[in-house]
Amino acid sequence: MNFRNKKPNKAKLLTLCLLTLSMSLASSVTFANSFVIKNAKVHTATQAGILNNATIVVKDGVITAINPRSYKVTNVIDAQGKDVTPGLIGSMNSLGLIEVNAVSGTRDASEKKADITFDTSKAFNPKSTLLPYARKGGVTSNVVSPMGGESMFRGQSFAVNLSGDFDSVLVSDRAVVIDLGASHEGSRATHIQTLINTLEDAQEKLTDKKAEAEKSDASDSEEKDKKEEKLKRDEIIINELLAGTKTLVAFAERATDLLVLVDIKQRFNLDVVIVGGSDAVLIQKQLVKADIPVIVNPHNNLPTSFDTLNSSLDTATVLIKAGLKVGLYIDDAHKLDQLRYLAGSAVANGVEHEDALEAITANLADIFKLNTGKIAVGKKADIVMWSADPFEISTKVERLWIEGEEASTKSRQDALRDRYTTDTEMPRAYTK
Repeated sequence: MNFRNKKPNKAKLLTLCLLTLSMSLASSVTFANSFVIKNAKVHTATQAGILNNATIVVKDGVITAINPRSYKVTNVIDAQGKDVTPGLIGSMNSLGLIEVNAVSGTRDASEKKADITFDTSKAFNPKSTLLPYARKGGVTSNVVSPMGGESMFRGQSFAVNLSGDFDSVLVSDRAVVIDLGASHEGSRATHIQTLINTLEDAQEKLTDKKAEAEKSDASDSEEKDKKEEKLKRDEIIINELLAGTKTLVAFAERATDLLVLVDIKQRFNLDVVIVGGSDAVLIQKQLVKADIPVIVNPHNNLPTSFDTLNSSLDTATVLIKAGLKVGLYIDDAHKLDQLRYLAGSAVANGVEHEDALEAITANLADIFKLNTGKIAVGKKADIVMWSADPFEISTKVERLWIEGEEASTKSRQDALRDRYTTDTEMPRAYTK
């Protein structure tokens, strides 16, 4: 049969072209954040420890293989033996809620009338100039804490990645933050009793509702659902604490306050995390038995109040050796890039290098239930490649990925430096 003189079917040709284009676009989207890092010194922040000359395979923003026999990803990055770690995790600060401490219009972390329902996630600014500066220190995600107001309840924390995208809030309403420390007015006993009474009342109401549900028939279920919807938001949050779906994060320092939290966890079966914990070394056995993690700042080595008389440079060392899950934190969002220096200080005071790394990656991911913080199959590809040991001051971030997408570490300070040091025909400190 002779096809030479046969006219092409324009409709079929158009369909074929569109199909080819769509396949091409789909392919580019699918593999946009897929790559391989080879010849790396990988600090996994898992039981696997350090892997030398290792290979990490990332597909669609997730780690899919470590040291595979083969891979089909064409974008291959040679680490040339450099240190590669999980992205660091900041916590208990106001990143994205504050720009300039002295300018009230840039502060959204606190509210005088704040209570347990105070949720600041909707005020988070992913374009804050503090985010790229934090990335410069290898931080790829952060747990943001509200500062609250007059109430014992500061509000609810939320987790974000530092991509700078408008959808960077990973999870909101994950934890309730309270302050059980010394009060400028009144007594800490009032806060403790308020917390216990609130939990007891909620638990009693839940028990009564369960009893009523067992007595009633199915025909009443619709009416009960309507009643449940009318529950106040604060009651719902307390019930979530009692159900274990929310974490109670407590700022507390003194041993007596920490023992109260141990008792509360045991009585109400809550998921409790302590932040600060200067006196944790005094009751380490009780904390280990209760399985309560502690998040500390190893630079807090001098007493700032009667609650912190036991502050010490080796607090993290003592707690880790006791068997506690320990995290490290900086509460100043402007200094989040220095998180790795805290880990270095902890190492200088007795913490093992990989334990210090886990304290700013894997442990915080476990505490706040985040799918990151480890170089492991199935985890989000939040990865940092360093010029040398990440805990050394002279070390720089060479490349950084957040969920498989490479992110810039150029900060506002870098832009200002470039502007004011560039030689131009304009007067000094100006550019064209």
